[in-house]
Amino acid sequence: MPSTRALRRLDLRRSPPPRPSPQETAAAAAAKKKEEASPWPPSSSSTSSSSSSAPAPAKHSAALSAAAPRGGSAARVYPLRDFPGLDAAALGGAFRDNVRWLLKQWGSESGSPWRALLTDKRTGAAVPIVAVEELAAASPAPLCDLCRCAGWSHHWVSKRKYHFIIPAAVDWDQPFWADALLGRCDHLLHGLIHSNGFGHLVTLRGFGGGSTFLSGCQIMDIWDQLCTALRVRAVSVVDLTNKHSVELRLLLGVANGDTWFTRWGYCLAKGCFSVSTSTYAAALEALATLPVDCLRSRHVRRVVTIYRRLSNKPLATVREFLRCLLDWKHREAPLSPPSVKTSPRLTFLLPKSSVAKRVRQPCQRFEDVVDLLECRWSKKRLLNAAEVVVDKLREHANGTKISRQAVRDAARGAIGDTGLLDFVIKSITDTVVGNHIVRRVPDPEKRVLHFSLEEYAEHEHEPEPQLEPELEPEPDAVELEAERTPPVVRWPSTLEAERDLRAVYRAMVEACSEAAQAVLDCKHWVKWWGLGDESDDQLRFLVEWRPQPWEATELTRPMPPGDIVVVPLHASIGELLVEAEHALQDTYCFFEGFRVESLDGIAGEKWDPVMLGGAESGDTIGVHGHGADMETGLRCQGGADAWDVQCVCGAQDDDGERMVACDACNVWHHTRCVGIADGAPVPPLFLCISCGGALMAAGPILDEALTVPEVK
Repeated sequence: MPSTRALRRLDLRRSPPPRPSPQETAAAAAAKKKEEASPWPPSSSSTSSSSSSAPAPAKHSAALSAAAPRGGSAARVYPLRDFPGLDAAALGGAFRDNVRWLLKQWGSESGSPWRALLTDKRTGAAVPIVAVEELAAASPAPLCDLCRCAGWSHHWVSKRKYHFIIPAAVDWDQPFWADALLGRCDHLLHGLIHSNGFGHLVTLRGFGGGSTFLSGCQIMDIWDQLCTALRVRAVSVVDLTNKHSVELRLLLGVANGDTWFTRWGYCLAKGCFSVSTSTYAAALEALATLPVDCLRSRHVRRVVTIYRRLSNKPLATVREFLRCLLDWKHREAPLSPPSVKTSPRLTFLLPKSSVAKRVRQPCQRFEDVVDLLECRWSKKRLLNAAEVVVDKLREHANGTKISRQAVRDAARGAIGDTGLLDFVIKSITDTVVGNHIVRRVPDPEKRVLHFSLEEYAEHEHEPEPQLEPELEPEPDAVELEAERTPPVVRWPSTLEAERDLRAVYRAMVEACSEAAQAVLDCKHWVKWWGLGDESDDQLRFLVEWRPQPWEATELTRPMPPGDIVVVPLHASIGELLVEAEHALQDTYCFFEGFRVESLDGIAGEKWDPVMLGGAESGDTIGVHGHGADMETGLRCQGGADAWDVQCVCGAQDDDGERMVACDACNVWHHTRCVGIADGAPVPPLFLCISCGGALMAAGPILDEALTVPEVK
């Protein structure tokens, strides 16, 4: 019984299109003849011809000539924003057919890579993109390590790999050869896609990695548009991006809740060392909600106060502070100083006018104030120097006021470092040292500064703030140098914001090292495009091989996902069988001589329509047949041998991390989990915990069995 969707599609047959007139038929034939004679598709001929005829700047002429095919014809030119063209965006077949159509449009001589040009109207740049087809049978490395690390080690080995490369700018004036391109790792873009539609983003470099005209986002847009147009099924990427020793997947994950690749739809595929998705989310949340005041860094505690005052935000958590710093990197300093809300803790850091009124604020302990200061002396030396100054004030003042110069002369004998002494005298004002409050007041008559001591009671209430007139004295040259306070609250530059960002990053990792390591262990990301069954004039199925019982016993890995087969709307079951056989033979080395005999999941004879057999577009169809090459070494991407992974961290599959096998049971373990450092060599004999414990338990028995009895 056909389904409702099948009947709706069959209705399309009942209303055939109107028959064209003889004039329309003649015009269509002439247009088709003209199209066959032209190398450009009809929908993009005007755009491409205008782009190729426009004169490029002199600095890009070498790239234009290098990207042109050796046959003498011009290279295919695409606008940067429309790559790979409107015709490619309308493709509806499987990837193996779509990529052949695209490369045919580019054109190439036998043995040379395909190439095209991407032009940017704003800058006039012409960027070459090169495609290389690599045959698995002739490749020195037919198995894909990237598939193994991404969790696709059970996939069948594809016959062909397609490399899409944007070379480094220094190579644009050189001839492009396949072997030379595949042997280099400095490309701006290197994407690898197997003929089954599963691929990997190998390399991406923006302005910081050597790109001159394209940013990292622009290159990523090119790659994403290409994969979408060619109907790629999935693309994996290993996120190892870092800048100035800062891992961006950790920094952006804590600040924004996602990584840089998440903008293009990539999600976490799996974590190394058995880190699950829930563990990753919990680790990010723990780092994001960490209070800034809990970070053990004097520099961070000082700069967070400055950014709080400039932004007028609390910046209570690490996420809020990191977002502020990331935003501050792209800000420009205002023409006028920002209005700053003064803080009682930092009144001594603010510059004073010549005549001002000062509000006497509640005093802070000097050890708390020291945490906010930036100097070359340690906290212990500052506290000791402050105690010396207070002792000299208590000895010489006797309840009266003493001038600054007298305090300096009295304490200079006990504190040999005059720079330290001047810094402490400048910073000790209105602070509590021991059981005394140090006050500094000006003398309007003599125009000098005087210091005095007040008794401080821990549980007494602070007096109400009182307004006191204060006249800034005119000190001599020595006092002017010591008392001049630079404006601490100023607009941070980009370099200073980056420095503060690195300091917060290091303090965050130190405060929550386990959570940070869990986030860093999640570096495998993947984007899925799905089957793409949106068209009403085609049927798309997933074809999976159903092995015979004796064949299933030789398979040591799970069955891989099926291959995509696209047939017309009114195709018969026999045509679907032929297309399924052709897809398996054309895509995989394992099925090169395979013959399909029957189909599962669809009923009817070979001449019956597919839609009347009970199958919907998007369903999985099983195929039975014979001829699979069970002896070939190019069966699965993970190789013929199935590794037995049973690490103490819980990992049961190869995740791309360094491993070592037990010499007794041949079970693999992460070297980090068994105490072997990343740079340390593997010992010549390694025993896992189970085998080592069993050997130690059997030690006395073995000693007794191996003991040679004495001969009397």
